[in-house]
Amino acid sequence: MSKLLETKISSTWHGKLNLVYANHQDSTQLIYNHHQAPFKVQRPFYPEGKKICHSVILHTAGGVVGGDHLSSQIHLQPQTNALITTAAAGKIYRSNGLPARQTIEIQIDAHACLEYLPQETILFNGAIYRQDLRVELATGASYLAWEITRFGRSARGEKFLQGEMRSHTEIWQNGIPLWIDRQIVPGSEEVFHSPHGLAGKPVVGNLVWVGTPVSEEIIDEARSLIIPNSCAGVTRLQQGFLCRYRGNSTSEVRSWFTNIWQILRVSCLNRGNCIPRVWQI
Repeated sequence: MSKLLETKISSTWHGKLNLVYANHQDSTQLIYNHHQAPFKVQRPFYPEGKKICHSVILHTAGGVVGGDHLSSQIHLQPQTNALITTAAAGKIYRSNGLPARQTIEIQIDAHACLEYLPQETILFNGAIYRQDLRVELATGASYLAWEITRFGRSARGEKFLQGEMRSHTEIWQNGIPLWIDRQIVPGSEEVFHSPHGLAGKPVVGNLVWVGTPVSEEIIDEARSLIIPNSCAGVTRLQQGFLCRYRGNSTSEVRSWFTNIWQILRVSCLNRGNCIPRVWQI
């Protein structure tokens, strides 16, 4: 192994995060919180009352570089409710020759619900990044999540023309796959401009609800909220539904997803509107 490669490997982060939530006297509590740099978790808070625990994850290094490997384990024990978000947009920097990777494993026990709503991820041109996300649902469990990615720092005129992004998401319930999604976006002029790739649109996103079937009225309402002239769609799943977006604006997709999220909160979770305050900073 060359000294240059040894230096690159030694300067990378191998961050770990392990969160366990439990129900205690009708209150969801974070009973186990182990984090290894660059991860950190703010103190849990309860803007909606004790039944729903809000947690904010911080990445203290400011961004992910080639060679970084971040792994997270999140476990919701029975009858718990948690909303997890991040303090800021994630940044995946240009690769130094090594790939960056993030692995997320989520276990949601019986009649528990997780809202997993990280802020957007920005892939710099030349980044090489892979994310693996697997969710295991027990009977009566539910999962509501979104993922928003910007390819290139568009405000600087940067496009994602070099590097690669791979994403692999699986949601299972009692050994049965409910939704499996694989994406590969190689950085190139052809993929960036192709109608079968990004079509010149640097922002993509998906929102998924899995737990119970949704009514036709909710599907129609989600479609009615699609921003005119954007490329977006809504698909029914066997135990939920899926929204996808491809466009130019992070704020546009966040607005659409937030509206749908609030509809699902009222219709499927019997909850009110509660925007995490960290999003407003």
